Amino acid sequence: MVYPHRDDLHKIVILNPKGGSGKTTLAVNIASYFALRGPMPTLIDCDPHGFATEWLRRRPTNRPIIHGITPHKHSIHATISWQLRLPAETDTAIIDTPAALDGAELHDLTYEANCIIVPIMPSAIDIRNAAKFIAELLLLAQIERHKRTLAIVASRTRHNTLALKQLMRFLSSLRIPIIAILRDSQNFVQAANEGIGIHEMPAYQVRKDIGQLNLVMRWIEQSRQHNRPAKDPLPMQDERPLSGRPLH
Repeated sequence: MVYPHRDDLHKIVILNPKGGSGKTTLAVNIASYFALRGPMPTLIDCDPHGFATEWLRRRPTNRPIIHGITPHKHSIHATISWQLRLPAETDTAIIDTPAALDGAELHDLTYEANCIIVPIMPSAIDIRNAAKFIAELLLLAQIERHKRTLAIVASRTRHNTLALKQLMRFLSSLRIPIIAILRDSQNFVQAANEGIGIHEMPAYQVRKDIGQLNLVMRWIEQSRQHNRPAKDPLPMQDERPLSGRPLH
């Protein structure tokens, strides 16, 4: 086991101060995608509710391995630096964060992050909370827009609704890329119940959802290449699914 601050580690953080915004849904689907590609990713569940950990427990034993870490069982403040230890073969860490982070926690969780994704739902309350949070994120965590580390995903949306139009107007004013618009789809619910991701479901069943989720993965890969040190070029990835079992 090694510490997570490594030049070869791709650290992806999913953030939103409001519960129910789709953080865990996004985190587990990103973890599933990287598990299929290999090598084994690590899913770090910092949310005391432990939804990502429960998803891992439901994961079938014949699916690609995803290593799990649950630092919230101890203390975010005390364990963020040493309990988030990763297997040597892991080069991607996905962090599912809790709601209502204070400034110190926000800084710790986003430190050396290659990708920070903020899922936002189309409601007036979510938009107001997101506006305040993103301002705090840019200030306290000192995230710089030009470094291509911060992006937004519209979450749990319904096509051609007034709420979605209002959300898109708000997001377009932030000068932060909107990388995908995820539907309020039962496919995500079914996948979560089975401990799998959208990419592990039959293609015909998820054809309306897979395209937007692929946009998230494409942005993550592009951000990875942009932020990778020049001395460590992006290795070729194997597209074929792997076999294995989850670690708990």
